[in-house]
Amino acid sequence: MIVAGFGFRAGATTASLRAALAAAGGGRDVTHLATLADKAGGLAELAAQLALPLIPIAADRLASWPTISRSPASLAARGTGSVAEACALAGAGEGARLRAARSLSPDRMATCAIAQGASS
Repeated sequence: MIVAGFGFRAGATTASLRAALAAAGGGRDVTHLATLADKAGGLAELAAQLALPLIPIAADRLASWPTISRSPASLAARGTGSVAEACALAGAGEGARLRAARSLSPDRMATCAIAQGASS
């Protein structure tokens, strides 16, 4: 399982999300998309366009996943250094590892990180 995890601002477009995915190196090998459960609706269009399942991640699960990135805004708002990295890891499950730390879309509206599950 290879999961692209996303963090994004309200108003982020599908183009922003797609650009963040490309910046993170997400290609044809990505098998799932993941983001916070309360933001899953904002990622649904991209999931449909890519024909990939969307994994909603409960916000209370984020802090248990160590991240490489340390965004002060993300720490204050969500209790994690990177929503994208934590969602990618949580979506890929126990033993997952980051393949790509968070990357930012050019418009700075979305971030994406890629994680690989232990069995992949």
